[in-house]
Amino acid sequence: MNILVINCGSSSLKFQLIESDSGRVLGKGLCDRIGIDGSFISFAKGEGDKIKKEASINDHSDAIKLVIKTLTDPVNGVISSLDEIGAVGHRVVHGGEKFKAATLVNDEVLKAIEECNELAPLHNPANLIGVKACMELMPNVPMSVVFDTAFHQTMPEEAYLYGIPYEYYRRYKIRRYGFHGTSHDYVSHVCAELMTRKYDELKIIVCHLGNGASISAVKNGKCVDTSMGLTPLEGLIMGTRSGDLDPAILEFICNKENMTVSQMLNILNKKSGVFGLSDNFSSDFRDLEDGYNKNDENAIRAVNAFCYRVIKYIGAYVAAMNGVDAICFTAGIGENTSFVRKIIVDNLGYLGIRLNESANALRGQNILISSEDSDVKVYVIPTNEELEIARQTLKLLK
Repeated sequence: MNILVINCGSSSLKFQLIESDSGRVLGKGLCDRIGIDGSFISFAKGEGDKIKKEASINDHSDAIKLVIKTLTDPVNGVISSLDEIGAVGHRVVHGGEKFKAATLVNDEVLKAIEECNELAPLHNPANLIGVKACMELMPNVPMSVVFDTAFHQTMPEEAYLYGIPYEYYRRYKIRRYGFHGTSHDYVSHVCAELMTRKYDELKIIVCHLGNGASISAVKNGKCVDTSMGLTPLEGLIMGTRSGDLDPAILEFICNKENMTVSQMLNILNKKSGVFGLSDNFSSDFRDLEDGYNKNDENAIRAVNAFCYRVIKYIGAYVAAMNGVDAICFTAGIGENTSFVRKIIVDNLGYLGIRLNESANALRGQNILISSEDSDVKVYVIPTNEELEIARQTLKLLK
């Protein structure tokens, strides 16, 4: 079965058409600048070169129409008609406590997702627009929704509650939700396969390190803790997000700089992280690596702080699970930035881990980067959230 995977942002729409049985990507692309001048679509067959075309994309309905037209194009398309799409899987960022797993779409599900909008005001409304546009254009095709938060819904109460009056949880469901769940789910399962061990007998730490970064502790097949919280702002130092900090800092800076809380949150989300720590040098680790190797003090400061926070969270999750069998690196930095992995792994010697330097230099594949005699396995596993969404969609249909 061919499954179309849709990931809607406020002004963009990513898509992949996946042959679910083999996991082969038939085509993938991006509709960008939706509702903005200069909108375009880029598309590639399988692993082929991208074709980019300017197009008038006024809204997400236009984007879905363009995706279908592109996929069925007689020259550059990959299917002959819409009938060859068996289902559509949608990424939705926040499912709150309502959704603990992927689910097929109906009116009740749409309403429940809308009720989660206040928890993810920048993402959920855009995700819903994509779902509704597909339902309108493909009324007879099954639709599923896969939530970033669902994988983390197995956390115990002591892990997800904050140390604030319990009435705020009771009234507003303020708690740790976690994100990147589809990636953590996919990578932890692949890790078990690589180890030829049963998933529900392992203790795995997944480090999803990208511009947005999070770590999860997966014990006996269930997530028991994760670094992101009510929003993706908590946890690790990230590209432009601050991660953990003393909440009193907000009031202190707001009073000193005569700012509102909303303005301060904008700084914490968009001007902080390694970008802010490097004194606006860069949020891109390719730039930071270059600066680090040239002894640029701003790059060194940012990289060391980033790595330290990852090391600290790994240690915390080893303690939380009372041990660890494997640690996995994934996402843009985790998969591609070997010097960051080296800094982190070199600080995990107390776990009996030794780095295989030659393996760590590789990229683009599943790689064991710890030495054969290490007590804990360390892997690089490229994430594939789209494939995981397709798999979960197929499972629902079966």
